[in-house]
Amino acid sequence: MTRSRLLASAVAAALGVLIAAALYGQSDAGEEAIPAGTRAIYSEVVLPPPGRGGLATGERDIHGEEIRVSCAVCHRPGDDRALVTNAAGLTEVHAGLTFAHGGNECASCHHPERRDRLRLANGKAVGFADSILLCGQCHGAQKRDFDHGAHGGMSGHWDLSRGPRTRNHCVHCHDPHAPAILPVMPADPPRDRFLNAQGEHR
Repeated sequence: MTRSRLLASAVAAALGVLIAAALYGQSDAGEEAIPAGTRAIYSEVVLPPPGRGGLATGERDIHGEEIRVSCAVCHRPGDDRALVTNAAGLTEVHAGLTFAHGGNECASCHHPERRDRLRLANGKAVGFADSILLCGQCHGAQKRDFDHGAHGGMSGHWDLSRGPRTRNHCVHCHDPHAPAILPVMPADPPRDRFLNAQGEHR
């Protein structure tokens, strides 16, 4: 990553934290301020990761949802086939998987004995729904920012005494096998109906 991209990322993260702090402390117009120390009465929900440890079949069910096959259908308990070390060694249904996640191997994240689980650095098996714990082991700064609301998408209320909050999971934005976000073109700025073509007020 270039120095300018790192600097831009750091500035964006810092601005997000400052905006979050400013918004958190303000009340909406016409509402009384919530006294300091008031406990949260609403909850925060982190959406489950899409896919959650299954293989996409390319088919849809009657509700239009993607049909996935559990890892355990092929990888039964006691499966003695070793995990491959890189995407080039993948065959059959896993062939063609893009893998660009640093120096990691499949067994860096996937549990070698329990194929329907992921493995933390301490060897503990966790389900795919809890993969945010796995991501946070290496991506500590992003996990810290996520925990404070400055990383990842969110809808709802900053202040949980005013209403509930819903958060995205890491894999809503990042492919776990190739997590880098590709550069994107920024959207056009909003158009002001009172400006002419030269940007001057009418």
